[in-house]
Formats: sequence, structure tokens, C-alpha cells
Amino acid sequence: MPRNGKHNKKEKKQMHRKEIIQFALNVSNNAVLSIVDEMSDTPTTFPTSNGGCHPLWVLGHLTLIEGTIPQLLLGETNPVERWKEYFGGGTEPVADANKYPSLSEIRETYLRLRERNLKLLESLSEEELDRPTKTQPKGLESEFDTYGKSFMTLALHQMSHRSHLTDARRSAALIALAAAN
Repeated sequence: MPRNGKHNKKEKKQMHRKEIIQFALNVSNNAVLSIVDEMSDTPTTFPTSNGGCHPLWVLGHLTLIEGTIPQLLLGETNPVERWKEYFGGGTEPVADANKYPSLSEIRETYLRLRERNLKLLESLSEEELDRPTKTQPKGLESEFDTYGKSFMTLALHQMSHRSHLTDARRSAALIALAAAN
């Protein structure tokens, strides 16, 4: 507060790390879900003619990673560990939607796990963001070595997969355009 006891309108509240992470998680969530929802009628549209990560696979993969956060931080079992065979790193997306859980089941599970992670983050103090995680994924030890970095990496990871979704949306539009001609 200024010396005269009045707030200057130009003064801005300083954001704390937790607020920045919450902001990043909310922005990335909205950026991804808006496209997944838009693509719900064509969830297995590949982003390129050579395949890639289609919307159903992306959301399933992101759901699997959401379940990993309590595992890394608290040592809990990932509630969607059984989905690793479909959405784990190194899996190859396939065009047959019947090979996966339904998009609605994946979306509902994702939302439930995201809500839990947001509540977990909310429960932490700024100091607790520096707490070391119980374990880290092999090769990503630095990105997941603290609670705070784990949550921030979750948001960044989500945004990196948004590119697959935007490419799939573009691909779906080109397929529709070609079919119309």
C-alpha cells in the first residue's frame, strides 16, 4: 500500500506461483476441451494423412496424466492406470473408436480427475509447492521433482497436445470440404 494509505489504480496485485499455476491449468483446460467438444462427432480424425494423435486419444492420454499427479505427489495408485494400454506414452492411436473407452466416459473421468487435482493444488500453501514429489517419471525427473513443477508441467503438457487437436480440426474441415465437392 502507498505511504498515503490510498491504492493507486495502476498498482496491480502480484500473482503468486499457485495463482499462476491455477491460471495455466484453467486456460489449458478450456483450450483443449473446447476443441474436443467441437470434434465430438469425429473424435478419431487424425491430424495428418500419416496419422497422429486424434482427439479421442489426446483426451484419453491427458486423462491418464491427470491420474498420475496424485500418484507422483502422494504415492496413490493412478485410478485410470488400466487405460495405459490405450493412451500411454508409445501407444499408437487407431481409427476405430470401439477400441477405446467412449469419449463421454473419458471426458467425465478427465473432468473428475482435473477437479480433484485443482482441489489438491488449492489445498497447498506457496511453500508446499516446493515439496519434493514421491516419484518422477523416468526421463522427466526435473519437470516433476516438486509439487509446483508437476502442476505446471501438467498445464504445459496439455497445451502441447492442443496442437494435435487443432490439426485434427483442420483435417476434419478439409475432409468435409473434399466430400462436398
